[in-house]
Amino acid sequence: MEFGLQDHVVLVTGATSGIGRATAIAFGTEGARVALTYHTNREGAETTAKEVEAAGGQSMVVAYDLGDKATIDGAVATVMERWDGVDVVVANAVEWGAPTWAPPAFEDLDPSGWQRSLRTGLDGVFHTLQATVTVMRNRPGARIVLVSSGSVDYGMVGEAAYGAAKAGLHGLARSLARELGPAGILVNVVMPGLVATERNLQMMPQEVRDTIAGHSCTGRLTRPDEIAAAIVFLASSANGNVTGETLHIAGGM
Repeated sequence: MEFGLQDHVVLVTGATSGIGRATAIAFGTEGARVALTYHTNREGAETTAKEVEAAGGQSMVVAYDLGDKATIDGAVATVMERWDGVDVVVANAVEWGAPTWAPPAFEDLDPSGWQRSLRTGLDGVFHTLQATVTVMRNRPGARIVLVSSGSVDYGMVGEAAYGAAKAGLHGLARSLARELGPAGILVNVVMPGLVATERNLQMMPQEVRDTIAGHSCTGRLTRPDEIAAAIVFLASSANGNVTGETLHIAGGM
């Protein structure tokens, strides 16, 4: 299948590990020019960049903070200055706290933490797209893929703020699909279940992972590269008219 991504400029936010890292490498395999963002882990982003280039793509690394509009605008400006545009945005970055399997009860949730989750998980994506959509309107075959979470459907104890922010991405994608469709820009959401990322494997006890995997049709967790493959399809010319949709990738869970 021809994806038509050779030399396309792809912005992948949060590409230091997990889904973002796998996605950046997958675009590199297609010969794309991949801009990788990081918040604090520059070393991880640079490692990913080397893997992108080894796969056949070009890469650059830019600092990016979901909670700081100035750094978002700066990151996008840096990409446009080097590569003169953006063809694909993959909004994958998420701000996590320290890994824990004992989150606070809802009534104990700090309101400032709630606001921070919405500011980073939803406002950060809004600012990223506002900074890129104008130029994307003039790029044939431009694509936007937002990475959500299965917790929007099934919920997660102690993650009300995270779930609310991710749910907002679905409404954003539907509206943007309507507005940007006439310009040829397709907008979709990928909704992973529990993915076997480094963070999840570190945070969750084995028995919890086994229980969740047991609810899937395949009896296992999804790998990051499997999410990346779906993102590449949605962001490519192989996707001719899929827009405003949510693709669940959780082994039928």
